Amino acid sequence: MNNNLDTLLIDKIQSYFKEQATVSKDKLVEVILLDFPELKKSTINVYLSRFKKEGIIKNPSRGIYALKGKKTYHPTLNNKLKRLFYKIKKDFPFVEFCIWDTQWLNEFMRHQPFKYYTVLELEKDVTESVFYALKEQGKQVFIEPDAETFDLYVNNSEDVIILKHLISEAPLHEIENIVVPTLEKLLVDMTIDAKVYAAQQGEIKLIYANAFDKYEVNKNKMKRYAYRRNREKEVENLTNLTLAKIG
Repeated sequence: MNNNLDTLLIDKIQSYFKEQATVSKDKLVEVILLDFPELKKSTINVYLSRFKKEGIIKNPSRGIYALKGKKTYHPTLNNKLKRLFYKIKKDFPFVEFCIWDTQWLNEFMRHQPFKYYTVLELEKDVTESVFYALKEQGKQVFIEPDAETFDLYVNNSEDVIILKHLISEAPLHEIENIVVPTLEKLLVDMTIDAKVYAAQQGEIKLIYANAFDKYEVNKNKMKRYAYRRNREKEVENLTNLTLAKIG
């Protein structure tokens, strides 16, 4: 392909995103045709496909394009979290689980919560075994606490560990060899698990907006996980509302 045309196209495409974070494929093709009327739609599609492979643009959801460049979400793992992860890994080596801290969500919020919890999500069959193992170590630990338990005990305790059942095929990844939830999983769970995320409920739209604005968020990954949790429509509506506002 023509290298000069490549450069011109890339410059023009990047200029389209100066005023908006995302552009629909139809709109992108439309504006390219205005600037390059000699091109055919099929040729533009070939260019867009190649630019995507080369990492110049990205395709966060079907029919939507955005520029590459946002950071991957990489929360800070404190030593307490690491020690707990390796302890569970040692005592229950064949169990799938992830770990995280509700304090991670502070960067997306305007009002900072006073209470933070360590959350362990693990296979349902071993939840009780892990619960008793942690209790024997003197830990303040609760299994899937309901609203009343939160009010009476969790909110009045320090260094709380909450055990939740891990949804199969939940989006997880490793940071420093520690298995943690992806940002997509946290956003979906926040929409559904109002008890664990009680402090975030009043700012959920702001949290979504800040997360999408600052980090790379895979909308399709969110959609698949939300589907597994039977809340696809609710999550999709909130996601689309967020993209419309930051776009």
